[in-house]
Amino acid sequence: MNKINTKVALKYRFFHSYHQQPIHPTSHHFQIRMATPADLVSVAQIIAESFHSQKGMWGWTFPLLRLGIYEDLRHRIVSPAPRHICLVALDYTTGAASNLVGTVELGVRYSDSWSQEGLGFPYLSNLAVHPNYRRHGVASGLLNRCEKISQEWGFKDLYLHVLENNHQARQLYFKLGYRVHKVESNWHTFLLRRSSQMLLHKDLSADSIL
Repeated sequence: MNKINTKVALKYRFFHSYHQQPIHPTSHHFQIRMATPADLVSVAQIIAESFHSQKGMWGWTFPLLRLGIYEDLRHRIVSPAPRHICLVALDYTTGAASNLVGTVELGVRYSDSWSQEGLGFPYLSNLAVHPNYRRHGVASGLLNRCEKISQEWGFKDLYLHVLENNHQARQLYFKLGYRVHKVESNWHTFLLRRSSQMLLHKDLSADSIL
């Protein structure tokens, strides 16, 4: 196990954890744009830190999970689907270089994922914000941009999943107009005692956008 850790650390040492001081709510300016290949290391790091723990008995798997996220992102950006986009939020604080602080992906899913037939629907995934920048409007800005893009694609609805026990994320989504479409459970929920997933939906008609 230690040999595996050493090899991964040496081969992918360009990955790094963020070590930043807490920011002041009024001291930053964010810009949202499409992700580029040059952003992938930072994007993979933020997603990994947001969804996977580096502590406990399974902490040694973190570099492998992060590498898997990086490779998946690289494939999707290099060979994108017709309607798929990865967005990043950058902090352009006055006098400082841009700093990637958040990300989200938007794509189109189908009821039959294999044949991709039938009516597709826009779906949000991998919304992640660096801990020091949470509760400063980064997630809301990314979500708002995705809603506008979905409308430009001709859709009037938007969907995403959130864990039932992720109360902070649920509070944000509900505040922005998302509502529970259904609660999903499977064998992982019962055998591994994991939280159920909630499929949330937002009506993107003109009257519903905040």
